[in-house]
Amino acid sequence: MNIQIISTIPFAGQKPGTSGLRKKVKVFQQPHYLENFVQAIFNSLSGFQGQTLVVGGDGRYYNQTAIQTILKIAAANHFGRVLVGQNGLLSTPAASAVIRKHQAFGGIILSASHNPGGPQGDFGIKYNISNGGPAPEKVTDAIFAQSQTITEYRLLNSPDIDLSQCGQTQLGEMSVEIIDPVADYAELMEKLFDFNAIRQLFQAGFTLRYDAMHAITGPYAKVILENKLGAPTGTVMNGIPLEDFGGGHPDPNLTYAHDLVAILYGANAPQFGAASDGDGDRNMILGQHFFVTPSDSLAVLAANAHLTPGYRSGLAGIARSMPTSKAADRVAQALNINCFETPTGWKFFGNLLDAGQATLCGEESFGTGSNHVREKDGLWAVLFWLNILAVRQQSVETIVYEHWAKYGRNFYSRHDYEDVDAQAAQTLMTHLVNQFSQLPGKTWGSRTVAFCDDFSYTDPIDQSISTNQGLRINFQDDSRIVFRLSGTGTEGATLRVYLESFEADVAKHHLDAQVALADLIQIANEIAQIQKYTGRDKPSVIT
Repeated sequence: MNIQIISTIPFAGQKPGTSGLRKKVKVFQQPHYLENFVQAIFNSLSGFQGQTLVVGGDGRYYNQTAIQTILKIAAANHFGRVLVGQNGLLSTPAASAVIRKHQAFGGIILSASHNPGGPQGDFGIKYNISNGGPAPEKVTDAIFAQSQTITEYRLLNSPDIDLSQCGQTQLGEMSVEIIDPVADYAELMEKLFDFNAIRQLFQAGFTLRYDAMHAITGPYAKVILENKLGAPTGTVMNGIPLEDFGGGHPDPNLTYAHDLVAILYGANAPQFGAASDGDGDRNMILGQHFFVTPSDSLAVLAANAHLTPGYRSGLAGIARSMPTSKAADRVAQALNINCFETPTGWKFFGNLLDAGQATLCGEESFGTGSNHVREKDGLWAVLFWLNILAVRQQSVETIVYEHWAKYGRNFYSRHDYEDVDAQAAQTLMTHLVNQFSQLPGKTWGSRTVAFCDDFSYTDPIDQSISTNQGLRINFQDDSRIVFRLSGTGTEGATLRVYLESFEADVAKHHLDAQVALADLIQIANEIAQIQKYTGRDKPSVIT
């Protein structure tokens, strides 16, 4: 093989966040930048020579260019085989499924998830380990260490290969297999859910609109929903993946999926609405004129899991990120199973899933999943809901209200302040911590502070410790306010404020969350002095 050894110097800041390394496209386009990071991944690993690597991404701008580079570096580092999604496409959960099914050594996923794409947009790269899940902190720390000392990378001097046709080709001594990106994933979904029952649901006239947001799940949704399950043609909207996501922001929430929301809240609305994000791992669930929060969705899925073939035998446990509401905890208590509270980041669920301690898991940031893969999975959540709807023959709204009547309602909302000056955001967080010793016992109306802390987590499986995972202000009535700085953006900082209050009174379950949480919102603004430090008088996004 014609392997080039290319001298390089480190780039500052190549530290993977909660879901890999995310930067503006123009940053990745710098000479050696992508190459350095990919070589740093391989330098941090051992024993992969001759093994299988999975590569694919969400189809955003720079995806195919990056894949050609990754393949040449993988060949130069003596991987034996690479499985690549056709046209470079693989949703993040599908990549996890492929890694697990084919017992790959690991995978490289190219995505900045729900962040905007295009030449001026964002790009991202992350490494997933052999269980199909995101690399844990000990691996990402090792990658970062390698990126800061790298002096050279290896590159096969070879023409680009054709990614558009399925089949096998050679890149030096390495075999490259272009695979159907949907097939393995669709096969897995058929094992988990009752496709016959869902087909009958559509045959009876059930109506659905699924918004793929011009992102990766378009091909998956068309094959599974329209072809396999018989949903009418046109059920999937914005179903063609585009490099810039059609100029939109591929984040499935009430703000950015506004076209779908308008349809579900309009006249003659379909019975069910759903959307997924850039790389296919997030979901939004809607009924007619009704929004299901991700926290409630996780709880409803857990309470109804026995209605599906894949989870009929019961759940080992539930896991949720700390900012996610405690609605799932109440289901776990009723089922007499554990509910684990972890930091934000899907990698923290991996050990629990691998150890058989948890079956379902979820985050309030529109991510839900299970032990079928080691990533959150947007289309899986939609199919789960469809299976429940097919069995219960009730509306989304009725199912949720009956759930609240049984378990109580956790009123919940997240307020995002996006692209805040990073230094100002950090000053706000420091201001909060400095008050923690004085806040316990302080009262605002009916709310009295019980305790404050900076959440830390000891992994029950490997005993690893993660600190500084979010500031919590907990009240004596079990309501709470959580403040976090997000690690998923590429510029400035995003301040996330989470608000939660439990309500057992069925007569109050109809209230709008912003009304029910109005006093907590005011308390959060007063304690954190949000307007003073951010310059914002309202959030960028409310969910």
